Amino acid sequence: MKASSDPTDMWRTGVALWTLMSEAQAVMAYRMMGMAGYWTVHNTENERMYSEKGPAFVEANLAATRAAIDGKRFDQVAQAWMQPLQRKVSSNRRRLAKSGPKLD
Repeated sequence: MKASSDPTDMWRTGVALWTLMSEAQAVMAYRMMGMAGYWTVHNTENERMYSEKGPAFVEANLAATRAAIDGKRFDQVAQAWMQPLQRKVSSNRRRLAKSGPKLD
């Protein structure tokens, strides 16, 4: 493992953060369209969007804390924090994208 980071490490971290933000925005858009009746969502989607955040952020914070305690670099700590959130957001985006628009 490298002791110091190089520009590509920070670039990868930035791309990972951008990906997380853009996928989170897509999930919010699908859910808002679902609330408005334009996108097909399960009737538990509104409750789900609240109940999943706490555990996801706890997992992310624990992962980042472990990485920091292990002496990882900043970019590695940031990546450790983003990984659990990225898994949840990507899963939600794929699931909601399959639903499709409400055409009735």
